[in-house]
Amino acid sequence: MQFSDLGLAAELLRAVEEQGYTQPTPIQEQAIPPILLGQDVMAGAQTGTGKTAAFTLPLLQRLKGYANTSVSPARHPVRALVLAPTRELAAQVWESICEYGKHIPLRSACVYGGVAIEPQMKDLRAGVEILVATPGRLLDLVHQRCANLSTVQILVLDEADRMLDMGFMPDIKRILALLPAQRQNLMLSATFPDDIRKLGDQVLQAPVRIQIAPRNTVAELVTHSAYKVDPLRKRELLADLIRSRDMRQVLVFTSTKISANRLARQLERDGFNCSALHSDKTQQERTATLAAFKEGKLQVLVATDIAARGLDIEHLPHVINYELPPNSDDYIHRIGRTGRAGTQGEAISLVEPEEQDLLAGIERLLKKKIPIQQLPAEGSRPRESTRERRARPSPRHAPRPAQSVPAQSIPAQSVPAQSAPAETGQAVPALFSTARPGDAGATGAPERRRKQVAALFLPPVAAKQD
Repeated sequence: MQFSDLGLAAELLRAVEEQGYTQPTPIQEQAIPPILLGQDVMAGAQTGTGKTAAFTLPLLQRLKGYANTSVSPARHPVRALVLAPTRELAAQVWESICEYGKHIPLRSACVYGGVAIEPQMKDLRAGVEILVATPGRLLDLVHQRCANLSTVQILVLDEADRMLDMGFMPDIKRILALLPAQRQNLMLSATFPDDIRKLGDQVLQAPVRIQIAPRNTVAELVTHSAYKVDPLRKRELLADLIRSRDMRQVLVFTSTKISANRLARQLERDGFNCSALHSDKTQQERTATLAAFKEGKLQVLVATDIAARGLDIEHLPHVINYELPPNSDDYIHRIGRTGRAGTQGEAISLVEPEEQDLLAGIERLLKKKIPIQQLPAEGSRPRESTRERRARPSPRHAPRPAQSVPAQSIPAQSVPAQSAPAETGQAVPALFSTARPGDAGATGAPERRRKQVAALFLPPVAAKQD
């Protein structure tokens, strides 16, 4: 099947051809026709299979009749609303709308938090037909009376499971209350847990259900492997893998922002061109970091699950789970950053003993075992970690072996045995004399030796002056 067989307008076909695409993917083949007919759709497909174009192209087609070049804001009401859970995903969807709709005079805008709100207010007051937004910032703009949602005809929930599962449900309900009751609803995601499907049934009206692959599956072009490693040697193994495999572009996932920052600093000290990406970064920092990584200026990007959605990097070869995600579904989204658009990808997981249950949960979700690899020779050599080195007693405090001494040679007021620092270079006299009474110089030797030893360990005492 060709894109021309889907009934798309000539302007859209031209834009698709300019992007280098000729044949639609399975999700596009099945989703575009019912969306063009105005039906509600719940579509699930593996990440990287073209879900964004599956709703963007028919959305532009349906709004094509409203296209105009008037400067009046009244001629450009919001007719389509696309909600996304993260800023990166919202920006990616908006870029697709701009690319596919560049030959159709429809206005669009993208609004999200973390940046100044004034430019976004100006764009909305000028009028847009297509609005891509994150829920929180959209409600801020509604309260500022800059966004009017009463004219929305099409609602899209992209990455719907994440949208409804990461605390956005109260915001989603407030937004739904502002929309017309009669509208077209589209819900798309890579995973649809049962509770999210039930929740979707409350939003959609008699939806067309599309499932391209078995639920919660990943692209066959992605190979999976895991290494069982001690937590103290995990960072060392990661560095060895990147060096030995000559990984030029690798995305590393951690579970927390703190561990992402720490790991990025450690890898920088190891000589890698590395940076961290998480929600505590400003939007300008996140945009610059992503741009540098996509352009190949960064070798390693350490990110939290904020990068598991909406991060589209062409030909990204490697994804490494430095820490396994607590939610098994997030594993699918993480490794979905590689193996996209028909290219091969590799997903590697570094598994601590405490993460065995998380690995088992991922295997149950994938319905297959993840091969456990042997540690590479460089990484498998026993090395003393920084923590172990700090915990090891210093040589100057190491106890000396006990000496057997005749009982009669021990003075009544002897000082407890201690060892002098070996690094001082001083000859330390024996604490206890082994001289016999008949030996030369034996008289008074124990007392002299005791005083000499005491002088080594006791601080000097300043003489009191009148």
